[in-house]
Amino acid sequence: MKIKPSKFQLEFLDWELGVFFHFGIRSFYIGHKDWDGKPMSPAAFVPESLDCNQWIRLAKKAGAKYAILTCNHHDGFNNWPSKYSDFTIAKSPWQNGKGDIVAEFVKACRTYKMKIGLYYSPAQWGGAGKFDDPKAYDDYFINQITELLTNYGKIDYIWFDGCGSENHEYDKKRIISVIRTLQPEIGIFNMWDPDTRWVGNEDGYADMPNRNIVKDDAFSMLNTEAKEYDEWRFLPAECDTRIRNTWFDCEYNPDMVKSLDELMGNYDLSVGRGANLLLNIGPDHRGLLPEADAARLLEFGEEIRRRYDYALKFSDAELVEENKWRIETPDCEHGFNANWLGTELVDTVVIEEDITEGEAIEEFRITVKCPMHKPQICVYRGCTIGHKHIAHFPAVRTGSITVEVLKSDGEAKISSVKAYYVKK
Repeated sequence: MKIKPSKFQLEFLDWELGVFFHFGIRSFYIGHKDWDGKPMSPAAFVPESLDCNQWIRLAKKAGAKYAILTCNHHDGFNNWPSKYSDFTIAKSPWQNGKGDIVAEFVKACRTYKMKIGLYYSPAQWGGAGKFDDPKAYDDYFINQITELLTNYGKIDYIWFDGCGSENHEYDKKRIISVIRTLQPEIGIFNMWDPDTRWVGNEDGYADMPNRNIVKDDAFSMLNTEAKEYDEWRFLPAECDTRIRNTWFDCEYNPDMVKSLDELMGNYDLSVGRGANLLLNIGPDHRGLLPEADAARLLEFGEEIRRRYDYALKFSDAELVEENKWRIETPDCEHGFNANWLGTELVDTVVIEEDITEGEAIEEFRITVKCPMHKPQICVYRGCTIGHKHIAHFPAVRTGSITVEVLKSDGEAKISSVKAYYVKK
């Protein structure tokens, strides 16, 4: 079933890599965990060296195109001076209670031309209290969202965490009306009227097949049943994960920072499966990215560039017959090519489907021509392509690569096929 993506959804998929910043009162309380109910005082919130420019500068250097800040996590602490809560940085000694992390984050994003995302947890144990009065809680929630979407200019993306909201019935129509009225071009993650969906795990991996067209999806780790929609929707997946073992910096352990190999696995099994990767780093109590995390983030960005910035010299993808696209080297020779003229060593093919009118491809295969013989051999079989599919296989020598669509929902269109040799 082909359903057209929105303008925002197409742009979102082009962002590909984002950086998540979990920062707040939890950054100052070692050992505190989600939903533990332990009290935390704003008096502890003193990020003496806060530098949002450092966060965004490093994210930009790593190749990220968007960034998301936890404005209000499950603990209910506000990283901005909200008029509707006493559990905010206005009650902290930092900058004599006149600080605003959200404002500094947004300003840094604009300085480095980074797309701006704001995280908000609808469910909280602190600050707003519990769901004793659903109407009053909805009022509180909407008032806070209104502050975030009114006081900081254009916001590109709002990220709603579904965890903890399983048993509360929100006034969805009212909430969405407020959001869409205040920020008509904003993208919404996960809840009520989403433009993007949670991939279903916090490990940073998309399953295969990974279809953009869905009728239900998971919205919370605590929810055992996926929520169903009234109709099929185009909803690209986002894969959120951590660069180490915690979201916040409250239990810092530099030995738990993911290896470069593991991060590249995250990238290939998210962006490489047609989804976005959202990688979290928790700024420390100073308000800076920890040194080990920052170094690994830059190493990660450099490795992505090393692998994928420069494709091998093959032609642009050409439709050679129905459902078959081919790329070849400029001096490719077929048949008995004993000297391997016009061949390259290839171990990766990156394919992009033209999804402007909707997603179609459900099964495909990649074949290559060998230097010494005309018949092609299959080196890879896959399912969905969507925005991008990264296909790895054992290294082969070839000058001609064909992508054949074996099954599709309507007309299949491929916009790009590129070949790489990524092994060091």
